[in-house]
Amino acid sequence: MKKHFAFVSMPAAGHLNPTLPLVAELLDRGHRVSYAVGHEMVSAVEATGADVIALPTEMPKTAPNAQLGPQHLDTLARFLLDDIQASFPVLHQRLRADPPDAVCFDGMTTIGRMLAEKLGVPGIALVPNFASNENFSVRDVIAASTPEFPVEIFADLARRMQQAAAEFGVHAELPFGAPPAGLNLVFLPREFQLGADTFDDRFRFIGPLLGDRAEQPWQPRDPHAPLLFISLGTAFNDRPEFYQKCFAAFADSPWQVAMATGQRTDTDALGPIPANFDVRASFPQPAVLRHATVFCSHTGMNSTMEALHFAVPLVAVPQMPEQAANAARVEELGLGQRLDANAVTAEELRSTVEQVAADEQTRANLDRMRQIIRACGGAPAGADALEAHVN
Repeated sequence: MKKHFAFVSMPAAGHLNPTLPLVAELLDRGHRVSYAVGHEMVSAVEATGADVIALPTEMPKTAPNAQLGPQHLDTLARFLLDDIQASFPVLHQRLRADPPDAVCFDGMTTIGRMLAEKLGVPGIALVPNFASNENFSVRDVIAASTPEFPVEIFADLARRMQQAAAEFGVHAELPFGAPPAGLNLVFLPREFQLGADTFDDRFRFIGPLLGDRAEQPWQPRDPHAPLLFISLGTAFNDRPEFYQKCFAAFADSPWQVAMATGQRTDTDALGPIPANFDVRASFPQPAVLRHATVFCSHTGMNSTMEALHFAVPLVAVPQMPEQAANAARVEELGLGQRLDANAVTAEELRSTVEQVAADEQTRANLDRMRQIIRACGGAPAGADALEAHVN
């Protein structure tokens, strides 16, 4: 029997992109999908053929070199509270008259969980990062490694969110450490998950989903030279001093370099661009990784998974604590090396890239992880789990 699935996501590439192949798979099977997301990501969803519900959600802008302290968390708190007030009424009004059989919500979207409760339908969590359960929370990992982590802010935020949700007759859960849903689709392999042995059958580790993005056309300038891909993602990427270190490290080297600087970096202010660099605001990342020898990355989870899908070793330069946790796991599993983005020198950057590229054990570890990822099942496994859960 064909079903109607509602998807609710943050308007952020690392959260939305892994869900799109799952949406495409459901549509191919004849199901209906209504997808609610902020206006910045509407066009990406429209391309799947899903019915789009445009929300007023807009991600808060991050300052360069932002740290996970009281100011950053206060900005996040205001975003979550404003999103409840502005987006939930739109979402509920649209789907009250055309209720879905289930709501599939990004683990960071409080309103998705609220919608499932309000409509009385199953809520399914979509998890594009480390999953959490009753025994393990990535928030605790970050707090333990970040002495200045302001844990006390969360209690106040939880209270304010509950007050906001109560106006709509439902509950609100903090995105960090919320109780697991009845079904949780995790977009990474179990072998990469921290505390993996504590996760039961409510969690399906279906691996990274790239879909058609893996087939986007892109070719390096020189197909015979080793390719280094450099990207700090879409959020914490306004780092001109880091990009200048990359110029110093790899100018006049055998490497050809594709470097993404993000939308907020003035590339003209970086100085002369070396002849072996291709510098753009963004690249079709999976297409570049298909050719890359090494990926110098912020190690956001989506970027990390895409690198592992193509067995590309990582040189990690995390920009915030969640990315640092990912980088630590990469290093622990022998899939790359981690550097301090603030302290790294051009010489250290170049030597680490060359070392990672040449390391045979790293290559063997990556080949094994690629085999694991291919066995996860991907979008078909996710669709199978969704169908079984709603039936």
